[in-house]
Amino acid sequence: MLSTLAERLFLSGRYVLYTLRGGFLVRPLIIALALGSVGAVLSGLEEVFPRISSVVPTTLFPSRSDAQVAQVVLSTIATSMMTVVSIVFAILLMTLTLASMQFSPRIVVSFARDRLTQQTLGIFLGTFSYCVAALPAARMVPHPFAPVLTVAGAMVLAAACVGWLLVFIHHISQAISVNHIVDRIATETLYVIDEMMPEPRRLHRLPEADPPVADREEIVVGAVSSGYIRFVDVRRLVVLARSYGVRVIVLRRVGQFVSSGVPLMSISRGSRLSGPRRNEFLAAFNFGPTRTLQQDVEFGVLQIVDIALKAISPAVNDPSTAINCIDQLSRIVIHFASRDEAPGRLYDPPGVLRVSLAWPDFGRLMDAAFDQIRLYARGDVAVSLRLLRALTDIAAALADPTLRADLVERGQRIVTGCADRLEARELGMLRDRMSGLEKVASNPLAAQD
Repeated sequence: MLSTLAERLFLSGRYVLYTLRGGFLVRPLIIALALGSVGAVLSGLEEVFPRISSVVPTTLFPSRSDAQVAQVVLSTIATSMMTVVSIVFAILLMTLTLASMQFSPRIVVSFARDRLTQQTLGIFLGTFSYCVAALPAARMVPHPFAPVLTVAGAMVLAAACVGWLLVFIHHISQAISVNHIVDRIATETLYVIDEMMPEPRRLHRLPEADPPVADREEIVVGAVSSGYIRFVDVRRLVVLARSYGVRVIVLRRVGQFVSSGVPLMSISRGSRLSGPRRNEFLAAFNFGPTRTLQQDVEFGVLQIVDIALKAISPAVNDPSTAINCIDQLSRIVIHFASRDEAPGRLYDPPGVLRVSLAWPDFGRLMDAAFDQIRLYARGDVAVSLRLLRALTDIAAALADPTLRADLVERGQRIVTGCADRLEARELGMLRDRMSGLEKVASNPLAAQD
């Protein structure tokens, strides 16, 4: 009973932490509570040990016995901080609205994860909390008391906030730059790849075993809630499958939307699992209204693709931005190709299959990264040329001849799609670039020419 209760508390805590991760709540709240506690504790120590106030120079705070001066300073700083916080929020909301409309609504998630923005809100709210927590210590009755050191600390925090505001404005001016946005998304995606695929790609890998065959006692477990699969606790699935002597086949990938009641996984020997035990397996999945980057490499790619598609739309007509997006997409694909794919079949003990699930492979990532851009850029020679250059760079970084042959086929689709949209001269440029891709695909060392 106690183990079940502890398990539920663990799952609930994990869900809360995952939900709050990367939002505007946790980090600003921690900073605000920490500075507020410092203001309350420091003012209390000054009242118990008055001599510590002597470290503050008299030139900075000459009126050491006038509590009204301390009250005015603390209340003024607290009021001004809330005014600045409203300005910061206004700037932030304007930035989010501009980025959402101009680039893609999906990138709002990356803005919410920005640490400098969270720290800015936390410092201003923390300075306000510091002053409010210290204000009751500055009083006239029953005897006058002015927390000199605490007030000096508030003045230092106020000066720091002025400098931090300038840093924040500079940061926001950079954050709305499309190059900065795309680079940040690509960097976060690379981090997810490293986390999900920590091992370098092996040149010679064992062929994957045949897909598991369903048995007569296999049951299908449907989702109990609707949403995007944001996280799958694979280790927990393996532990549960081993404990109950079953095999789990996950039917949906991370990032897919699953409606309530839709089959989510199949479990062999399901007759030995009661309702609570099935719920333990379901608890290994985290659903939400939006996709996230925690395990979803494809989501980072789709954010960049959205920006590229909007850039080459007739309403915007910004091929330079689309070219920048293609460069970052090739960076992601090359890094993905350098890593060993995440294991789709997990065994425990060795030789006994416990969990089978699907992760994006190279082909699927290539489809997500370049197919839509290829279709929308059939009439744009600059973007099509950069697509072929990206495929050439990827081919030069690949050691697998099968994957390089797939890149050649993709390049041919680009040229074929542009054949009836471009003039002969422009089409000749594409064919020259295509010849370079074929040369590199047949001999990667040709990229050094």
